[in-house]
Amino acid sequence: MLSFEEIRKNVEKAISELRFDYPPKSLYDPIEYTLALGGKRIRPALVLMAYNLYKEAVEEAMAPAIGLEVFHNFTLLHDDLMDEADKRRNKPTVHKVWNANTAILSGDAMLIAAYQLVGKTPACHLKPVFDLFTQTALEICGGQQYDMEFETRTDVTEAEYIEMIRLKTAVLLACALKMGAILADAPAEDAEHLYQFGIHIGLAFQLQDDLLDVYGDTETFGKNIGGDILCDKKTFLLINAFRLANEQQRNELNRWIGAKPENPEEKIAAVTYIYNELRLKELSEQKIESYFARAMEHLEAVKVQPEKKAVLKQLSERLMNRQS
Repeated sequence: MLSFEEIRKNVEKAISELRFDYPPKSLYDPIEYTLALGGKRIRPALVLMAYNLYKEAVEEAMAPAIGLEVFHNFTLLHDDLMDEADKRRNKPTVHKVWNANTAILSGDAMLIAAYQLVGKTPACHLKPVFDLFTQTALEICGGQQYDMEFETRTDVTEAEYIEMIRLKTAVLLACALKMGAILADAPAEDAEHLYQFGIHIGLAFQLQDDLLDVYGDTETFGKNIGGDILCDKKTFLLINAFRLANEQQRNELNRWIGAKPENPEEKIAAVTYIYNELRLKELSEQKIESYFARAMEHLEAVKVQPEKKAVLKQLSERLMNRQS
């Protein structure tokens, strides 16, 4: 069983060997720029780790695994444009380096490239893999649409938020794991447990992301701290702040929602102060731990030797202890 670092090294090598040196350069340079920004490469690694539970020759699953990574980066490119984000992994976003129209078109080209890579799946597995990938891609679009709609709503519930992050974030992790299982001819029951493992790790991962946006460190997080607060993003923290706030706290929150102060740090500090008063950091951590425990139950149910599953468990624990 390969370690995460060994698999990640193989993934980085495969990504570095991708070629986008076609004309026009203005279309393909942003793709190379985006993929060169790095990242944890968790999604392709999960494809290969799930595959490796059953088979050793992980290179057989490399093309669709890289396809998922290209797809993931396409979603980030378009998300940054929709969010008007300035930074991604401590570097200027594509629409800042180039322009909005280039970001749209280069993102479209990335999506097509992702389908080309997934299309290299062996014929015997192509239909179930393509069906899974296509369904996941549509769900992610649905999650992004919910996320945008939440921007103008004041009545978003915690349940609605959890469903949104399930669609926007968790399903791609789940897809990666199930795809690896399908490619390795795993039993259907194992493939479903791996899918549910991915869903619950994904939910925990996104809640951790919300938490780090407020309580993380700019250098390690790779994004500006407090960005969600500044753009009034409906997160687990903000939704529960309104749910738990007393009248004075609610009035203070409403005062800051929509506010664009000259000093952004003032807004971040004021909203964070309310989060601290309501102990929302602790509430978030409890929710994260709950989803993590559910994920471990599904991983435990996968019928392979515990020592093989240990690599996935270790990666999950590492993700939950991250600072970026």
